[in-house]
Amino acid sequence: MRLGRIGGVVTAIALAATMTACGSSQKTVDAEASSGAADGNAGALVGVTMPTKSSERWIHDGDNVKKQLEALGYQVDLQYAENDIPTQANQIENQITKGAKLLIVASIDGTALTSQLQQAADNSIPVIAYDRLIRNSPNVDYYATFDNFKVGVQQATSLLQGLGVDKGEKGPFNVELFGGSPDDNNATFFWNGAMSILQPKIDDGTLVVKSGQTDFKTAAILRWDPATAQRRMEDILTKTYTGDTKVDGVLSPYDGLSIGILSALKSSGYGTSGQPYPVVTGQDAELASVKSIIADEQYSTIFKDTRKLAETTVKMADAVLKGQKPEVNNEKDYDNGNKVVPSYLLDPVIVDKTNYEEIIIGGDYYTEDQLK
Repeated sequence: MRLGRIGGVVTAIALAATMTACGSSQKTVDAEASSGAADGNAGALVGVTMPTKSSERWIHDGDNVKKQLEALGYQVDLQYAENDIPTQANQIENQITKGAKLLIVASIDGTALTSQLQQAADNSIPVIAYDRLIRNSPNVDYYATFDNFKVGVQQATSLLQGLGVDKGEKGPFNVELFGGSPDDNNATFFWNGAMSILQPKIDDGTLVVKSGQTDFKTAAILRWDPATAQRRMEDILTKTYTGDTKVDGVLSPYDGLSIGILSALKSSGYGTSGQPYPVVTGQDAELASVKSIIADEQYSTIFKDTRKLAETTVKMADAVLKGQKPEVNNEKDYDNGNKVVPSYLLDPVIVDKTNYEEIIIGGDYYTEDQLK
């Protein structure tokens, strides 16, 4: 509030009262602005769609986004599609019909929502892609995720560390490679990041992929399904690892797949006193997998603090709903086939038995009791 020129004689009391009123008014305006209440989108409905509740990480993501948006005064319609693409498409259409002012979408298939996003654009509804880039559409405004190429680099790095390559072990080590879902844009980033580290070691003979399955299309696991990963691992073991030939390491891009892979290995006699488990990687620091790491089964996981991802996404949403430009830190790498989507990338962290207490427990992600 601006004070005009004050003519005449004004008493100190009157001036003080005026200034007090002005300050009080300004504080009210500031408070309203910080909560999103100072514009036409105060209390607006935000549609949030997540892929599935079968993975605990998506449950945490949805809960964190909803809680933080509601703390800013927004209404939230949170939906899970249980990895069914038509269901997710219908959920987004319903959110548009309900009058959502912004959509946050963690897509099941990043290429399957073109018509829904066009409907959102026709209704002037901005869209934020959450963790998974939505492809082949001009109607994606922002993207919040982790540095997914770095995730792959870290998975491969931890695999080599588990094998002792970083300490001079020459091998050759028998390894098998698993990829994520081919309809998830992140899966190729994970794979390319990992192979940037592993391919030179395959080329020089340090690593040997005994199955010969070294291309992403063959290694990919549709919908990140643990049962599919288990069956593929069982098939590889049956056809390739006979007699005394053993698997030394497995590149797994996700904890759910790692659990399936370990189940197949256990059925083949791994995990006994005479035959330890291979070095198996993972991602997402799911509770079961952190417990598995502590038990010397899974070797490592990549921790992506989804609390921070939710916080970043909510800040983006709040800024957009206020007509502001949200903070981004990458405007060159995430081309969805139609446009380069302005993105904010967070850093992932390798977690294994040596540092889980510091990172996971120390970071209040899980408690010590939860990991018992």
